[in-house]
Amino acid sequence: MIERNASNSLHRSLIAVALALPMALVAVPGPLIAAEESAVGNPLKQSESWSELQGDIIGDMPPEAADGEIDLDAPYRAHDAATVPVSLRQSARSAPRIERAILVIDENPAPVAAEFTFGRAMHPLDLELRVRVNQYSNVRLIAETEGRAVMSGRFVKASGGCSAPATRDPEVALSTMGDIRVKQFTSEGPVSGGRRDAQLMIRHPNYSGLQRDQITQLFIPPHFVRQISVTQGDDLLFKLEGGISLSENPVIRFAYTDNGEKTLNIHVEDTDGNVWDKTVEKDPAR
Repeated sequence: MIERNASNSLHRSLIAVALALPMALVAVPGPLIAAEESAVGNPLKQSESWSELQGDIIGDMPPEAADGEIDLDAPYRAHDAATVPVSLRQSARSAPRIERAILVIDENPAPVAAEFTFGRAMHPLDLELRVRVNQYSNVRLIAETEGRAVMSGRFVKASGGCSAPATRDPEVALSTMGDIRVKQFTSEGPVSGGRRDAQLMIRHPNYSGLQRDQITQLFIPPHFVRQISVTQGDDLLFKLEGGISLSENPVIRFAYTDNGEKTLNIHVEDTDGNVWDKTVEKDPAR
């Protein structure tokens, strides 16, 4: 079973280290060859970094291989290290329900990229988000299902994602920060009955603390989305606790089972204490 308290403690400590020593963390190379050898075709084989992280994130019991219970997909060679798409997917309703999960990028300065809590309407899980990958790394999902911890993962070739410059002028980014938009689609997956698809887009620079101001060359202070929750009516769809590895302007696409409520409710918090809420009417045509 995933140890939530240990995971949260590690999350906070790793972010603190990343923000205190940005230059050192960006410059120090990780065990890239070992990580690549461990991940290709076998994400459960131990790498040096995961051996050091595992106890703090999930405790001493090694997770079982997911064996199709949950699949993590990501590009082997990322087009943009600052916006690497990662999908978490189950192909059938008969798969065990995922209650909680932790997304880990082994070689990132703060390896715990996101911690999830999923409501029943998210089963079977079908969610995609974008993350930063700082150097060649295992990307792994440790999921809790029916009291068991299972793991799936991929190896991703990417570098510089956490320190990549922001794509927008800081003043423009701050002026649109907190803008929340939702697109709704008809689910077309293999388990589409009663299902809906939605895409959540949040305007936020998500500064990692490892980026430099392009004019002053000083490090930009960390400022990122730390929590996102989505409900339909009062029923939770998912809650995400994020860190510096979430991409700029987070985008999350997800499928869910409609419970008959008329609205989707989005709640977002960042590390500066900003809070944004938005209620969206479900598209009756979907």
